[in-house]
Amino acid sequence: MKYYLILTLKEIALLGAIENKIEISSDELANKINSSQQTASRYLLELDKKNLINREFGIKKQIIRITTEGKKILEHEYVDFERIFNLSDKIYFKGNVISGLGEGRYYTEQSSYKKQFIDKLGFKPYPGTLNVKIEYIEKNKLRLLKDNRAIIIDEFKADNRTFGSVRCFYARINDIDGAIVLPLRSHYSQILEFISPTYLREKLNLKDDDEVNITIFLKGKIED
Repeated sequence: MKYYLILTLKEIALLGAIENKIEISSDELANKINSSQQTASRYLLELDKKNLINREFGIKKQIIRITTEGKKILEHEYVDFERIFNLSDKIYFKGNVISGLGEGRYYTEQSSYKKQFIDKLGFKPYPGTLNVKIEYIEKNKLRLLKDNRAIIIDEFKADNRTFGSVRCFYARINDIDGAIVLPLRSHYSQILEFISPTYLREKLNLKDDDEVNITIFLKGKIED
């Protein structure tokens, strides 16, 4: 969607065209969007062709109302801006489910990890992790985690080896709550590992390559 059309749609909405029909001329719209009359007319034509507005023609002005599809476009923009200004509280990701190597099950079944998950996160994780691959550019968002207080799962020794510390953040995948686990000394990865008291593949009916939404909560608790 070309952004100049979104801006034009926004200006029309601000005049009340979501709930009611409005009367406006091309000149009046041109003043609102700081363009020529010809450009404003072209933008209205494009919006009409895309079924984002309905138009009726009066003697000197057009009668316009934003369609359901147009409203959806604006709602999407609203959600994006809301997310921008909520980055101090939450980080949002989209990714695709992938199969792991079974290491998640091995680690989550270690008794010392398990006890700390229960004590510090408040739940006993289902054995294993759900692995979600995010786009490479999305890794930049993970840098926001550096400046936020994680829930630390301390390292311990068992079976003549050391199990490293883990940083956790409460998180939600689709509508299921749990936590993201990040090895303390690891580099940022495209793979997010999610733990939950629920077997997520079954609960959410997930298979490899399915897209999921993840919200990471930075304030130490899950919020609605």
